Amino acid sequence: MDYVYHYESPLGGITLASNGEALVGVWFDNQKYYPEYLTDRCMELPVFNLTVKWLDIYFSGACPDFTPPLYIEDTDFRECVWGILLTIPYGKTMSYKKIAEITAAKSGYNKMSAQAVGGAVGHNPISLIIPCHRVVGSNGSLTGYAGGINRKMSLLKLEGVDTDNLFIPPDREKTAWNCHTKKCGSPKSCLP
Repeated sequence: MDYVYHYESPLGGITLASNGEALVGVWFDNQKYYPEYLTDRCMELPVFNLTVKWLDIYFSGACPDFTPPLYIEDTDFRECVWGILLTIPYGKTMSYKKIAEITAAKSGYNKMSAQAVGGAVGHNPISLIIPCHRVVGSNGSLTGYAGGINRKMSLLKLEGVDTDNLFIPPDREKTAWNCHTKKCGSPKSCLP
């Protein structure tokens, strides 16, 4: 990654990375799978300006009508899964199981492991724009999110997703701030 830019969101700092032409990474600061090595070369680039515009629109509670240029390079499997994530509409969710079914069909397999899909979803390097936060368990479980389950719930609420049937698994409640147990004035107030 050649260049980075920092963005302050209502849910915490976000680091953007670019190869100079396209976006190659979007991470909440200190999230799981945050890259070990990022350059310290901060620079204003057109792709960063466009991404900041996208993020400003998104965090205002609206659906951006454009996508900044993206560049991802990984295994065919992960790229297939991330491509499916890009089809999940704003304000909607899709289950890991459904993504596994779509991935299997695209790959010519009879079935695919939802857990394998979960691994690919969790390693998505371009959070928010490739909307991994819109993926939930078939039973409504918020099984995980590299940026934190509390942020995942906040992002879904920001998009207007009906979260009444979504829940944080009991084994993760101790480490996640649960919006269902607190009064939230707005999704933006659901901070850790």
